[in-house]
Amino acid sequence: MQHPLSLRQISIPKGLGYLTIIPPRNLLCMRSNFLFGSRCWMIRFSAEILLKSVSFRLFSVKCGNANSESLENEKLLNNLLTMGVDVDMAKKRQPGVFNRTGTKEQELKMFLLSKGASKEVIASVISRYPRAITRTPESLSERWDLWRKIMTSDLEIINILERSPESFFRSSNNLNLENNIKFFYSVGLTHKCLSRLLTNAPRTFSNSLDLNKQMIEFLQEVSLSLGYNKPGDFVRKIILKNPFILIQSTKRVKTNIEFLQSTFSLNNEKLLVLLCGPGAKILDLSNDYVNRNYTNIKEKLLFLGCTEEEIHKFILRYPDVIFLGEKKFNDKLDCLIEEKLSISQIIENPRILDSSINTLKSRIKELVNAGYNLSTSNIALLSWSQKRYKAKLKKLNIE
Repeated sequence: MQHPLSLRQISIPKGLGYLTIIPPRNLLCMRSNFLFGSRCWMIRFSAEILLKSVSFRLFSVKCGNANSESLENEKLLNNLLTMGVDVDMAKKRQPGVFNRTGTKEQELKMFLLSKGASKEVIASVISRYPRAITRTPESLSERWDLWRKIMTSDLEIINILERSPESFFRSSNNLNLENNIKFFYSVGLTHKCLSRLLTNAPRTFSNSLDLNKQMIEFLQEVSLSLGYNKPGDFVRKIILKNPFILIQSTKRVKTNIEFLQSTFSLNNEKLLVLLCGPGAKILDLSNDYVNRNYTNIKEKLLFLGCTEEEIHKFILRYPDVIFLGEKKFNDKLDCLIEEKLSISQIIENPRILDSSINTLKSRIKELVNAGYNLSTSNIALLSWSQKRYKAKLKKLNIE
């Protein structure tokens, strides 16, 4: 007598191309308690009944055209290696590309070569953004022509691709790109503005047209609410100062504007000057980040004996200080205080905080060795360019 759990053997025609697993006889069952209230009943199925009523595919693993896909993948890898592409990097960044068939790496190479790109640049582009090899030559050509409406030469576009290949290849929606360009020109943005956007924040042109319209209209409303009746001019100034603003939400920008006005008690005129100037840079920061850094700056400077008025004056003169995280700001301040600089000197020369701690320490040491009295002399040279600083140091050493 056969064991209840033994497997029945069924021969499968070779033409099916499936590996079928047969369940044991009498093993599968169904329990239900919803037909007759609380009463339970059970039906046992034999393997024969189950296999008659259910397609083989439910219990099967299909063997596809693995050989042809393997050959296609091998061809792609060989092409990329021949082109100098860092395949390991590419696989980490966008592994799905290597499962595609019909990629166009050779067409991409010929297209970029025709525009003046070097083989090294092409390899770098594909290594960092492998999805580029899925774009058709027709789509690439159309997109290039649209970019050339903003950039003055092919070389400028190549330079952008070298820095940020995603900016060009991220989207293949050329109609959306064209509509965005037309819209920006229609609201008064200049060629200079669009060039800055494309160079620094190319993702702006991948935004939907509606999203860009929302931000532009919001900024225009801010301008009018502050009593400035040239909204187009206001928008241009903001974008030239902060090209990343169009890839942020209107909610974030609005919250930061309200923070600046309420925290520093600014009237409309002063807020307008701040937004069109250095304050524009912080509008796209996270609201939590702005609040946290401001609180840290305030607490640190109050501890060092500053008044709230001095703190506000310091930040408004140098809004970039908001970019400094808590630890970085505190460490730089501590470093300068340890080197016997006064807090009043630091507040009057906030740009020295642009320099790294190592740069500050080495320059202070060099200046002291050259006989420069930092406590009574101008400390602004701590933030000078390397060339200008070295010239000054050389002069001090000669004297």
